[in-house]
Amino acid sequence: MHTIRSKNNFELAQQYIPGGVNSPVRAFKSVGGHPVFMKKAKGAYLYDVDDNAYIDCVNSWGPMILGHNHPEVIRAIELQLKEAISFGAPTEVETALAKLVLEMVPNMDLVRFVSSGTEACMTAIRLARGYTGKNKFIKFEGCYHGHADMFLNKAGSGLATLGIQKVPGVTNANIHDTIVAPFNDLDVLEQLMKECSDDLAAIIIEPVAGNMGCIPPQEGYLEAIRILCDKYNCLLIFDEVMTGFRLAKGGAQEMYNVVADIVTYGKVIGGGMPVGAFAARKEIMQEIAPLGQVYQAGTLSGNPLSMRAGLATLSHLNKHDEVYIELDNVAKELSNGLREIFTKKNIPNTVNQLGSMMSVHFTNEKIVNYQNASNSDINLFSKYFHFMLKYGVYLPPSAFETWFICKDIKANEIDKILEISKKFEM
Repeated sequence: MHTIRSKNNFELAQQYIPGGVNSPVRAFKSVGGHPVFMKKAKGAYLYDVDDNAYIDCVNSWGPMILGHNHPEVIRAIELQLKEAISFGAPTEVETALAKLVLEMVPNMDLVRFVSSGTEACMTAIRLARGYTGKNKFIKFEGCYHGHADMFLNKAGSGLATLGIQKVPGVTNANIHDTIVAPFNDLDVLEQLMKECSDDLAAIIIEPVAGNMGCIPPQEGYLEAIRILCDKYNCLLIFDEVMTGFRLAKGGAQEMYNVVADIVTYGKVIGGGMPVGAFAARKEIMQEIAPLGQVYQAGTLSGNPLSMRAGLATLSHLNKHDEVYIELDNVAKELSNGLREIFTKKNIPNTVNQLGSMMSVHFTNEKIVNYQNASNSDINLFSKYFHFMLKYGVYLPPSAFETWFICKDIKANEIDKILEISKKFEM
C-alpha cells in the first residue's frame, strides 16, 4: 500500500497550515510518519487520496455511530441545502432537535446548542459559577474538556500525545481556580473537596474517560461523586461529548443511573456536523442569557445543516435502540479477540471496552487512570498502528485515544482486524 499523494499533500499543507493539520493529533507526531489524507467514506470504510481503503475505527472521533454517509443523514442534509445553509435566526429544526434530546436524556429540562464540545464545556463551567456564586472547579487528570484555558491542566490525550506538560499562553491566573484530581480515586477527591468547599462551584468529569484510552469508572465511583457533590453543595457536570447518545440513548446518566446537574454534548449529537450542546434543569438554565445574566452566544449556534444531521441521527437511534446492543456485542467480540491474540503471542496487553468505545494498551497493568495509561508501551502502540494501517485498518494515531465502533462494522470487518493482528510481532 503506497500513500505518495498523502505524503505530498502533507508537505504542501505544512506550507500553509501550522503542522499541516487543523487539529494536532492528526499530524501523527506520536506514532511517526505522515498523516493519511482522506477523500471519501462509506459505511465502515475510509478511502484516501491514493485510493486505499481502510476499516475505520476512529469514525471522525466518535460522531459517525451510524457509519459514514448514512442515507437518512445525507438525505436530511440535502433537503436543508435546498433551503439555506445558515440564517443567524431561529429555525423550527432547532426546537425539534431540542425536544428530541430532552426526550432521550434523563433529568434535563432545557438545552442550548453551540458549535463544539469545547464551547459547551467552557459554558458549563461559566454557568455553574454563575449559578452557585463560587469560582473553583475540580477536573480529573487525563480527562479532556476542550481547549479552553481553564481546562488545559493535565488534560488528556491531545497534550499527552504531543508530550506537552504546560501550555504556553495559559497563565497561572487562567488555571488558578482549576483543581486536578486523579481519576477513579475517591479518597483524594473528597480531601480536595473539603479543602475548597467554601468556593467549589462544580466537578466536571468524563463519566467514561475517553482521552487516556477508554477507562470506565470503577464500580460505585460516579454514584459516590454524586453524593459528595450534594454533601459539599456543588454542581456535578458530566462531559458527555463522547458518551452522549453513544453508550445509550440517555448516555452515561442512563447507563449508570446517576443524575448530573449539567451535561455537555457533542459528536453524535451533530451526526458528523459541528455541534455541541449543554443541558440542565430549568432552575440552572434560566441563568443563561437572555433569561439570565450568564452570557453565551454564537453566530453559527443552531446551524440548520448541523441541526438536520443531528436530528436524523438521533431519530434513528431513538427508533432503533437495539443498535446499542449490537454495537456492544461487536466491540466485545473485537476486544476479546485482540486480548486473546496478544496474550497468546506474549504481548503485554490490557484492552478496555464499554459499549462502542474501546482501547488497547500495551501493558499488563490494569488501566484505571492516566498514570496507568502513561505507563503502557507507547512505542509498541506506534508500531502496531503502522502495521494495521499498512494492511487497511485505520486506528486513532495515539495510544491515548479511544477507538469508536460504528454500526457498519460487522463480522467481516472484525475478522479482518483480528486476522491482521495475528500477524503482528513485537
